Amino acid sequence: MQTEFVIFVFLALATLVGAASVALSRNIFWSAMGLLSCLVGVGGMYVLLSADFVAVTQVLVYIGGVLVLIIFAVMLTSHIQDINVSNRSMGLVGGYAVFFVTSTLLCFVAIWAPWKLTDQAPVTETAAAIGNGLLGTWLLPFEIASVVLVATMVGAIVIARKEVKSDQDGDPGRVPKPSRDAALPAEPAGSARG
Repeated sequence: MQTEFVIFVFLALATLVGAASVALSRNIFWSAMGLLSCLVGVGGMYVLLSADFVAVTQVLVYIGGVLVLIIFAVMLTSHIQDINVSNRSMGLVGGYAVFFVTSTLLCFVAIWAPWKLTDQAPVTETAAAIGNGLLGTWLLPFEIASVVLVATMVGAIVIARKEVKSDQDGDPGRVPKPSRDAALPAEPAGSARG
């Protein structure tokens, strides 16, 4: 029990420090690293709660997909550090007010709520039951959702390609590419190869 408590405190601190660095860091790369710390901490808490499927989904989807995409976008965007934000203190008063009210409410609930204490349940595997449900009872809704997601992706690609084509057509400075069927320029009379 003592070991689990120490692990929980470590994961909670990693989550809180990561979330604070996302909100307070002025460097967008370190904000992304703080988001990584926050998501790993939340995934670890899911493991402590015997929610192994949710923990693996957290790691695969949010860390493996979304966060890597954010980091690539940050690293491939040129001159992102050169952006000068003129109103850095624009929302500080409202942000501090919302933070104070929310943290006060959460602390009040955490301290005064009648929490029901039960014996600790044994750690059980949840991924097998979820997999059997998705491929058994809920197979049709699962497949319909996958078809809808594929149709959405195809539609987004078609819309993006149309926007790229319309941007290229409207660019007056663009030099058209020569086609393969274009005639080669005639050689000047009097020039001889030999």
